[in-house]
Amino acid sequence: MHHHRPTTDVYPTRGTAEAMMPRRDPVVWSAPGTPGPLGGAGLADVDRAGFTTVEALLSPGEVALFRGELDRLVRDPAVRLDERAVVEPASRAIRSVFEVHRISEVFASLVRDERVVGTARQILGSDVYVHQSRINVKPGFGASGFYWHSDFETWHAEDGLPRMRAVSVSIALTDNHATNGSLMIMPGSHKTFLGCAGATPKDNYKKSLQMQDAGTPSNEAVTALCEAGGIRLITGKAGSATWFDCNCMHGSGDNITYPRSNVFIVFNSVENTAGEPFAAPARRPAFVAARDFTPVR
Repeated sequence: MHHHRPTTDVYPTRGTAEAMMPRRDPVVWSAPGTPGPLGGAGLADVDRAGFTTVEALLSPGEVALFRGELDRLVRDPAVRLDERAVVEPASRAIRSVFEVHRISEVFASLVRDERVVGTARQILGSDVYVHQSRINVKPGFGASGFYWHSDFETWHAEDGLPRMRAVSVSIALTDNHATNGSLMIMPGSHKTFLGCAGATPKDNYKKSLQMQDAGTPSNEAVTALCEAGGIRLITGKAGSATWFDCNCMHGSGDNITYPRSNVFIVFNSVENTAGEPFAAPARRPAFVAARDFTPVR
């Protein structure tokens, strides 16, 4: 099925200069009062701050199930050899496994869970498909962090997502402490699009999955966004979840303490499917940026 692609790029990026512009899309797309797992306060948080946390999305038994499956995948020699596995440059420890809902039926069941997909539909106001899924293992005592970035900037430039109509959920499978490289988000930053400077290198994804370079904002731009809304460090028990808009400025510090694991799922609206990249020489592989837009059922 051929989708007509609007030729206008409403969020230009990777040009000669960095540029800030106001967001031109809603944050919560569903009509007020639309039923779903998130209450009104949670939806209001997403709209205003760009994110909301859910204390205990998973029960302790479910956490144990998903932790066990994560450990099994990380130990599996076939997974390590799979192109979908990303390893730490120094220690060669597995850092992420992509397309985990296709590798594992256990994680596929999590994607289909109403608490998960229902919330994505509620925020995005439509059916949704998985743009990306992965498990992240932040080994303790030395795993490197991620510099500040907006996922949407990458997904727009490199995957051809036209509009800001995607949402991510990060579900903690270990306790997230203030000390172990937890997610940090700048509240309100989702309302501003930061177009980055500099062209996208070929096969940029291979490098960016280990260390962001292209599509990273300047210190000045980050400082300006930070002064506007501050920084929230997301901590929580295993089983807690954070929903955050695709355009939130976020990052994480190096982890020099306890290991940290989470499962990360990006839902995109079926009205916002990936086309040709807006600012990259070629598409990224489908395990990083899905080209199968089948709605989650």
